[in-house]
Amino acid sequence: MRIGVDTGGTFTDLVLLDGRELFVHKLRSTPDDPSRAILAGIREILALRTGAPGAEAPIAPGLDVVHGSTVATNAVLERRGARVGLVATRGFEDVLRIGRQTRKELYNFLVPDRAPLVDEGMTFGVAERMLADGSVRQALDASTLDGLVASLRTGGAASVAVCLLHSYANPAHERAIAERLAAEGFSVSASHVILPEYREFERWSTTVVNAYVTPLMDRYLGRLQEALHDTRLSIMQSNGGSISATQARTAAVQTILSGPAAGAVGAHAVAHAAGFPRVISFDMGGTSTDVSLIDDRIGVTTESTVGDFPVRLPIIDIHTVGAGGGSIAFIDPGGALRVGPRSAGADPGPICYGRGTELTVTDANLLLGRLDPGAFLGGRMSLDAGGARAAARAMGRTLGMSDMQLAHGIVRIANANMERAIRVVSVQRGFDPRDFALLAFGGAGGMHACEIADTLDITTVIVPRHAGVLSALGMLLADVTKDYSQSVLTRVDLAADAWLDAQFAPLVARANADLAREGFDERRRVIACMLDVRYVGQSFEISVPLAPGYRETFDAQHARLYGYSNAARPAEIVNVRVKASGVTDKPALPRATSADPAAPVPVTVRPAWFAGRRVETAVFRTEALAAGEAAMGPAILAGGQATTVIPPNFRFRIDALGNVIASRVSSGGRRRASKAAPAAVPVS
Repeated sequence: MRIGVDTGGTFTDLVLLDGRELFVHKLRSTPDDPSRAILAGIREILALRTGAPGAEAPIAPGLDVVHGSTVATNAVLERRGARVGLVATRGFEDVLRIGRQTRKELYNFLVPDRAPLVDEGMTFGVAERMLADGSVRQALDASTLDGLVASLRTGGAASVAVCLLHSYANPAHERAIAERLAAEGFSVSASHVILPEYREFERWSTTVVNAYVTPLMDRYLGRLQEALHDTRLSIMQSNGGSISATQARTAAVQTILSGPAAGAVGAHAVAHAAGFPRVISFDMGGTSTDVSLIDDRIGVTTESTVGDFPVRLPIIDIHTVGAGGGSIAFIDPGGALRVGPRSAGADPGPICYGRGTELTVTDANLLLGRLDPGAFLGGRMSLDAGGARAAARAMGRTLGMSDMQLAHGIVRIANANMERAIRVVSVQRGFDPRDFALLAFGGAGGMHACEIADTLDITTVIVPRHAGVLSALGMLLADVTKDYSQSVLTRVDLAADAWLDAQFAPLVARANADLAREGFDERRRVIACMLDVRYVGQSFEISVPLAPGYRETFDAQHARLYGYSNAARPAEIVNVRVKASGVTDKPALPRATSADPAAPVPVTVRPAWFAGRRVETAVFRTEALAAGEAAMGPAILAGGQATTVIPPNFRFRIDALGNVIASRVSSGGRRRASKAAPAAVPVS
């Protein structure tokens, strides 16, 4: 049996695969200790498998658990990681503070300084100097390391990042320091191990982030491994693959966006199975929304940031905004209504959950009639509509609005925030969102997707059968993946085939050895080789596959991304990369035989609000809908893990995989605000 576990800010989602049968479960997260919800969820889903829902079963030996964690991400965003000491080449102690000499607000002269993760007084310079070609200009004096150890202890360093100049070309000095500090009991992150690439700022930033979060992840995963001592525990990485928990405990930076990455993997699998190779994945949870453009394959980037800190590792290209079901509505100092990025999270949560005190997007959806207060999470949780209404009326009086006008405004503002995120991954990168379907998942994605698609002129919305737990399902669809890189900095015309083979050989050897340790034989290993190429004189590069004609491939990609290329201009290879995958057994998404086209029968019809109008809306139970059934909106599809809202100008059908396929039949939203919205009309 395999279990995927996705820990979110509000809910923890689980998917259990037993042979060909899938079981899904969702429960409230425990932010003070995420492992409590994980262990309780595993016991509950095992009981669900045996036919005892609501109970707990013992954790049987032999489980294979894949976990997506937000611990590392939250530690960076909330500044609650380890106290880090930075060891740098003398004279370069301020690299992290200087950065790229840019500021986020170009015309703001009072923009605050960058605040590195390394506290003042915790950076220590050592006398040594390595040149860019790997030659030694000044040797490292090993006798000075005694003083370095003493200074780190005096400063209270719990973790140390060792970042020396040009260690990607020759790591001898960095290795000597790292070995000495490890022998003294420090948790050590060395840049030649974390990211053996040139560009000091990005390499050092990535290494420091790893040092900052590794002690926290080490303790967290240690407790989890101890509690799951008879299981195989793997951790989802930001690159869309998983690694063993043991490796994640020393390379925590690789898990920095593990949950959103699993969602993109799940979205890609569902989209291809449903026949939609071009989709924009839209993962709206309780705290944030993650969007990613999938143009037949998942996009990967090495230019990402977490908080204000560059993390130059291969990461699925995901854009995140602080807009989720738990995003808090407030009135800013200018008297305007705002939503997010602050979230109510799992504790206290939205007001309607029973403990919250601040109005959220979920409360607004409840007031608009888009949530069934008695059937939330399939009836396992009831919602407090009275509390949400009282809070809305109080805030509405301040703004001169009714509670329903306020609720509608909250949803519109949240939608606008998420719409901008979709434009970042599409329009700003040369893609027309109208050429894609919008694939919505997460606990709240299906509630907002159709209205956002309408604004962007996207005509098709897909809500997967297991939308509420798709990230957890994505973990069961992911391979074990490892990335390796090395800076080489050589002209393309000087890079002979034999020379390239020599650069890739040690990386490929490491990849095969690591996958063998993970238990994958040669038949289940996939090795892909890439080159980072740029025109001579450029600052950034494009990754292309290692293959005959890779220079022409680079020119073509450059033209697509930037609108021009120059085949006569010299180019250079900056880095060589190896992506190694151990292919795992994956669950087959079950298909059903389509029923005769028919209109499903709603369980009830009740009022809901769309575009500021009160409309009689059909309510269906998602699990009761059969393949082939279809109806016209407005409709609410209430499920055990998520709710889908179909506005009046959309119709929906259920495909053979159990996905909801919503199609726009006319323009809606603000463009239809003056027109009467039709009642729910079933269609065949």
